Formats: sequence, C-alpha cells, structure tokens
Amino acid sequence: MPALLTERAGRWTTRVGVVTAAGATLLVLLASAALAVDDPTAPTAPVAPTVPTGGLDINIGGNSPSSAITLILAITVLSIAPSLLLLVTSFTKIVVVLSLTRNALGLQNSPPNQVLTGLAFFLTLFVMGPVIADINNLAIQPYLDGQLSVGQAYDVGVEPLKDFLLANTRGDELKLMVGLSGETMPADPSSVTMLTLVPAFVLSELKSAFIIGLVVFIPFLVLDMLVSAALMAMGMMMVPPVIVSLPFKLLLFVVVDGWALITTALVGSYGSYG
Repeated sequence: MPALLTERAGRWTTRVGVVTAAGATLLVLLASAALAVDDPTAPTAPVAPTVPTGGLDINIGGNSPSSAITLILAITVLSIAPSLLLLVTSFTKIVVVLSLTRNALGLQNSPPNQVLTGLAFFLTLFVMGPVIADINNLAIQPYLDGQLSVGQAYDVGVEPLKDFLLANTRGDELKLMVGLSGETMPADPSSVTMLTLVPAFVLSELKSAFIIGLVVFIPFLVLDMLVSAALMAMGMMMVPPVIVSLPFKLLLFVVVDGWALITTALVGSYGSYG
C-alpha cells in the first residue's frame, strides 16, 4: 500500500510539472507579443496591397474630372437638350418656315411632321456646326483634360453661343427684352445676360420665320386667285379652287426647285458669329 501511494504521488508531480512548464511558456509568448506591440522599432509584417473590386472610380482630388461628376453633367445636358435645341439654336426658325411652306402648298400631312422635323434638325446641325466645334475645343475638351473647372468651362463655353445669339438677334427685340427686365440697355450688347438674350433671340427667329413664310405664301396665293377667277368665269363655282390649283402649285414648286431655294435661304440667313 505505501508503494502504491508513492507511485501515484510521483505521477501527479510529473503532471503538475508539465502544466507548470506549459503555463510558463505561454506567459513568455504573451509577454513577447506585448513588447513587440509597444516597441515602435519592432519589424511589422508586410500589408498586402488592396485589390480594386471594379467599382466606379470617383477621383475628385485628381487633375481629371471625376467619372461620377462627368456622368451627372452629361445626364443633365441630355435632359435639357430639347429646350436648348428650341431656344438657342436655329431649329425653331427652320421648322416654322418648313411648316409654313407645306401649308402654302395646300398640303396637310405631306411631307409628314417627322420628315420636316428631321430635315430641320440636320439643317440646325449644319448651321450650328462651327458654334458646337468652338464650344467643344474651348470648354469641353479642356474640362475633360482637367484644365478647367465646371464654372470655368461654362464661362468659356458660353461665349461662342452668346456671339451666335447676338449676331442673329434683332436690335428691337433685344431692346424690348432689356426693357421688360427693368434694366438699362448697356453700351456693349455683349454685356447682356443670357436670361435676357435667349428670349430676344427666340422672338427674332419667329419674326424672321414669318417674314420668310409670307414671301413663300404670296406666289401660291396669286395662283389660287387666278384659278378661282378662271373657275368663276367658266361657271364652275361648285368646284373647290384649292383642288384645281394644287397640281399647278406643285408644278410651280418643282420647276423652281423650291426646297433647294428655301434651304439655301434658311442657311444663308445666319451670318458669322465671330
């Protein structure tokens, strides 16, 4: 019995020694880690580089503009593009003249509205081409290259458009809008704000379009009167003069190449803006 107790006591002593040694080793490791954290001169493990996830790169601090800001500006321009097309380009004048020409011929739906609108749009691009090119070279490209801010790009880009509007705005309409705004007419028309210049330009375009439309209407009106007088002389008062005069008006319009004359007059009515 004493020998058995002695054997068990030796086993417990051995186990306690192993546990004590393991605990001492763990304490040493923890102390070393704490010293490594507190010591600023201790070497640290290298940090793995961050891999981009392919999201939208918003670089506001760089030289080039942010992709998000550029996208927002593009969406804004596209949303107001119809208004810009109607108010600050030659589209309004061209489409009104083409519509008046169709009415002078006595045609209601030929050519269709889609054809007239498409023709007016491409003639507008032809007229506004130099202005758009200057805006692109002076404002848009420098902004995309990071040379200009948004405000600077607007101030530079609006100048070619303003020169075009001033070159094609009548003085009476400009004085009218300046008077309605409650301001005094500046000595230099280029000092007029866009808020006053745009409606003056639209009024000038409408006035010019109606003048051209009147000139187009007169030959066809004379032809209608001649046909009506001839029908009355022959006693054919029940026949509508419009139906009889329509072929003659179409023949006259084709012989003089009316569409080419009207297109040349419209494009030629816009002078240089520089």
